[in-house]
Amino acid sequence: MVWLYLILFIVLLLLLDLLVLSKLGSKTNNKAVAIESAFWIAIAALFALAVFYIYTHHLVENINNLSPRQATLKYISGYLIELSLSMDNLFVIAMIFAQFKIPIENQHKPLFWGILGALLFRGIMIGVGVVLIHKISWITYVFGVFLLYTAFKMLTTNEEESDKHYLQKLRKYFRISNKIEGDKFWTVHNGIKMATPLFAALVMIEFTDLIFAVDSIPAVLAVTTDPFIVFSSNMFAILGLRSMYFFLANMMDKFIYLKYSVFAILLFVSVKLLTLAFVEIPEWFSLLYIGLCLGLGILISLQHLKSDTIKS
Repeated sequence: MVWLYLILFIVLLLLLDLLVLSKLGSKTNNKAVAIESAFWIAIAALFALAVFYIYTHHLVENINNLSPRQATLKYISGYLIELSLSMDNLFVIAMIFAQFKIPIENQHKPLFWGILGALLFRGIMIGVGVVLIHKISWITYVFGVFLLYTAFKMLTTNEEESDKHYLQKLRKYFRISNKIEGDKFWTVHNGIKMATPLFAALVMIEFTDLIFAVDSIPAVLAVTTDPFIVFSSNMFAILGLRSMYFFLANMMDKFIYLKYSVFAILLFVSVKLLTLAFVEIPEWFSLLYIGLCLGLGILISLQHLKSDTIKS
């Protein structure tokens, strides 16, 4: 029953985003999107209290025999990991919109449907990941090595060049017009039905999210294999991505060191997965480490920006 309530709550939040928040934010400004981002973070924080209540009263199957405190800390850790890994995804989304020259006022629709697709794909991948990790004990080593590879690849990959490569492939399979027609995904030119750049951007967003999900799901599974915690922490992190994107859209160049924060988090998570059978890392330490990495990334980025401003 708790699962049903969670899914219904997520659907209600999606409807709120589609019918109310996205329309209020059609004229994007930093204050409005900052408030909206704070709203989604508050929802996720309040759900931490719900997790504590749910595990106190045994309202969901507790396969790992977690105490209410452990369950809550693992939910918060999973949420922060997913949120930090999603930061990198936001930078790629910004590049996609730049490639297709999508005006900011037309970005809400592909972002909403992209996030809806992300929720569905993550749900499926979480189910598969949890089954694998319970049925095949050595799969944690595979996940650990993969995340280690991802962490180092992230530092060397030119995301803009990779984005152009996928764009060229996309044009082989779809007729894509060069003209943006409001918020339409399809158009007709000379009797030929064609995808608009908005639809092409949506396909690219969904594709890149699948790639990021392959990284983030094993990362959260390093925190816990409890399906309810993994699912809820992922869902609430993804729900706030649209507003967070607009909040960061004008600040992408300011947080240049966040990439290294994500690298450090991925490195930690991969080590945690590889040593899972031998060492138990306390949840408070994981939470402290993740928070410290994100805080330092933001702080050093802002300090760098300040020194650049003084020099100029």
